[in-house]
Amino acid sequence: MSIKGKKVAILESRLGRQLVELVEGRGGVAFHAPALAELPDLDPDAIAALVRSLEERPAKLAIFQTGVGTRALFAATDSLGATTRLTELLSRMAVAVRGPKPSAALRARGVRIDRYAADPFTTKELLESIRDLALEGERVIVQRHGAANVELDRALEGRGAAVVEIPTYRWALPADTAPLEALIGALERAELDAVVLTNAEQVRNLFAVAGAGRAERLRAALNRTLVASIGPVASAALRDAGIRVSLEASPPKLGALMTALDQALS
Repeated sequence: MSIKGKKVAILESRLGRQLVELVEGRGGVAFHAPALAELPDLDPDAIAALVRSLEERPAKLAIFQTGVGTRALFAATDSLGATTRLTELLSRMAVAVRGPKPSAALRARGVRIDRYAADPFTTKELLESIRDLALEGERVIVQRHGAANVELDRALEGRGAAVVEIPTYRWALPADTAPLEALIGALERAELDAVVLTNAEQVRNLFAVAGAGRAERLRAALNRTLVASIGPVASAALRDAGIRVSLEASPPKLGALMTALDQALS
């Protein structure tokens, strides 16, 4: 295979081991430098206040974006003894999901799902799934992923909705940034054949570790290297950083990404 013998950097954290195995299974050499940490960002008092506020002013729509965030929300309501009340409140609103992971987490709690984002489960498909809902003057609850989904929030606000975000976890730099520092050095020495990015925050964190003093060298090094992106959100972050995107997976999934990388390295 074309990846055989090639050195490929992997910045994914949660599914990093899976990507490493995909690269190594094709005969490549994986350089794993996790670029994200997921930290709890859920305030039980704020969740209790949200449940009370929904009783006073119901929402028209609830949007769930991630499985891990959905599970964290229900774990918090479990600890507060408020899960039954939350599920009752959700039964009175339209419930939309971004993909199969939040769908599974909601079904496990007996929550009815009304709208599903189509594959490949991006914000575009999510917005399309709720296009016919009248949101002017209505509250919309959004389960946030690691960072605010600015595109989603602006689109909802543009339709007259009052958006209430539920932070459940946040993205941060990993506690150990030594692998990222080593990755930057390897890029500067042109020791890598490809870099695989699966999240926009990976791009930002990579440059945060480089710092202002090495940012231009990092940018130049990346532009000498094949840069593989999982999809449009990661690609946009790369372009914002001045990085040329060599390939973008279509659909934005790991299998399609590895197939495209295989072809590009041939």
